[in-house]
Amino acid sequence: MYVTHSTQTDGTHGPCHAIAAPQSRKQAHVWTRHTTGSHLFHEGDAAAFVYEVRSGSVRLTRVLENGRRQVIAFGLPGDIIGFPNGDRHHTDCDIIANADIVAYPRRMLETEGADPQTHQRLLDAALNEITAMQDHFMMLGRKSAVEKVASFLLVLAQRTGTLSDGGMMFSLPMSRADIADFLGLTVETVSRTFSLLRKRGIISLETPQTVSVHDHGGLVAASQDPE
Repeated sequence: MYVTHSTQTDGTHGPCHAIAAPQSRKQAHVWTRHTTGSHLFHEGDAAAFVYEVRSGSVRLTRVLENGRRQVIAFGLPGDIIGFPNGDRHHTDCDIIANADIVAYPRRMLETEGADPQTHQRLLDAALNEITAMQDHFMMLGRKSAVEKVASFLLVLAQRTGTLSDGGMMFSLPMSRADIADFLGLTVETVSRTFSLLRKRGIISLETPQTVSVHDHGGLVAASQDPE
């Protein structure tokens, strides 16, 4: 998950690099379940697989030379993660909400082999990943704190939200510190922005990790207002 918005008009929401479920039992893949707090892979591990998140959430991080952590991305249902840097993973990946993961051998990305359809789907996902990452980097450099947080909440609402009497409700599997490290903000700034959006009546917090969007138009406007 990157903070970018889809221009699709078919009712789907991006940037969801989903691949269809395997159409043949001959397609090599492994379906596993992972619990919160466990790791899928570490930076520097041999990259034998790429992974599709079917449920739950994962967090991709790197530790900088000065010891500070950077959250690179979050993986939500439908995302493909683990595209390698050469032969190795270039981030850590840990589970932040119990997740079902499908592992596809890396060879499916590198060669059509016996399964050209899966090869093409994975290749398309890798190209979409590059585009989404570029858009996200531009957002980090150009948007205000309010725009960043509002954009982040919009993407989560679009990707994982469910309709409720009060609007759209979704969970935040990540902490405020995760959000701050992802958006290039401080935890205090993220918390202040949540409070600002609440005071405007745009969102409410049913629990610290459950958000209700009451004014979708207001959230869209906040994501585009440099203030």
